[in-house]
Amino acid sequence: MLNYIKISLINTCLLIGGTHAFAQTNNSDNDYKKPLKQVLAEIQDRFHVQVKYSEDMVKDRFVPYADWRYKPTAAKTLAAVLAPLDMKVNEEGPNAFKLKYYEYSRITPEEGREKLAYLSSFYHDKASWEKRKYDLRPCMLQALQLSPMPAKPASKPIITNKRVMDGYTIENIAIETLPGVYVCGSLYKPLKIKGKIPVVLCPDGHFGDGRYRADGQYRYATLARMGAMAISYDLFAWGESLLQFKGEDHRRSLAMTVQALNSFRILDYLLSLKEADPNRVAITGASGGGSQTMLITALDDRIKLSVPVVMLSSYFSGGCPCESGQPVHLCGGGTNNDELAAMAAPRPQLVISDGGDWSANVPDTDLPYLQKIYGYYGKPEMVQNAHFPKEGHDYGKSKRLAMYDFVARQFKLNINAVKGADGKVDESKVTIEKFPAQYVFGANGENLPKNAIHGFGELERLFAK
Repeated sequence: MLNYIKISLINTCLLIGGTHAFAQTNNSDNDYKKPLKQVLAEIQDRFHVQVKYSEDMVKDRFVPYADWRYKPTAAKTLAAVLAPLDMKVNEEGPNAFKLKYYEYSRITPEEGREKLAYLSSFYHDKASWEKRKYDLRPCMLQALQLSPMPAKPASKPIITNKRVMDGYTIENIAIETLPGVYVCGSLYKPLKIKGKIPVVLCPDGHFGDGRYRADGQYRYATLARMGAMAISYDLFAWGESLLQFKGEDHRRSLAMTVQALNSFRILDYLLSLKEADPNRVAITGASGGGSQTMLITALDDRIKLSVPVVMLSSYFSGGCPCESGQPVHLCGGGTNNDELAAMAAPRPQLVISDGGDWSANVPDTDLPYLQKIYGYYGKPEMVQNAHFPKEGHDYGKSKRLAMYDFVARQFKLNINAVKGADGKVDESKVTIEKFPAQYVFGANGENLPKNAIHGFGELERLFAK
């Protein structure tokens, strides 16, 4: 019996520290503390997994009660070990993990499904859903610091450099959304306008080159050639907004507020145009633009159709503060992007998803939830999904084609006007412009209005007033 006890103690020493000397100091007096790097090495060895991390993430970090946190699986063990450090791992494949700092905007897919089940317990028919929706909306506006809505500047939009292309025109436009704060964009219209035409808002996402990139220009111009007016516009502290703010200001919580206000103000202006059809107003964007698409549709009934792209997820609310920097997702005891997307019901909605990001589960998780909400209105067919399982995070051509078809059918646009002899949509007649052609304020910002504010501090003072 004594020999058994000695052997057990030796094994325990080896397990928790590797030496008897370490075991004497690794106890409750020092919270069984072990270096994070050592703990990760032991987890990899025990469970035969790989955990990727950079040295700066593990340097000088210690795990309290490390050996007490082991669970039956690597994933559960890693979750338990990293929780007190405000860290986590993302599962990148079979037996492969990547160490991440805690992300308040991301939970696991399983937790996302549990969240949907929890949210669904709040409503079971149209009346109970409408109550939930109208409880959420005022809270969301307040969370954005847009209740009450700031006074609208009296200035007129600045419109420059009209270009005539094959079947469409482009104008550069800047709108003052707050005193001295401007949002810039490009307004695409059909070359020949007869009667009222649809409006399509195209908020930008987190892609290189911002709203100037080629895949965006293809999209805006093709919509215009089909008979709609489409407007692209900068993210806050991106594009020409950098004339007023620093790039790092984009990762401040007010970015989410300013971007929402920009969309409202742009829509105010477009609907003031005599050719705009208020009954045919759409919004579509990808990534961060997809987050804006869902948010603005949830908050503004003037939006009649939405196409959020590669962003809908029950477990991810957007990792940038411009998507989740304000406590919108804490409203109603906690909500998520699925519930925000559901607030579009029964307005037509096409969710575009892919297999390479957090939207991979849309067909079997998010879409059924949305169809249930749309079913409360007797219109489950009004929410659809175009899923591309072998594609990644972009607004590529296959995704654009799905959007063109959906918008054309719902808004009765002339999609034949953009089809080639083979009957397929042909984007080759779109002119891809270089960046300077799309600037409102000149190549070096020399035409920026004199009242333009400079610096995030001035923006904060505007909201403090």
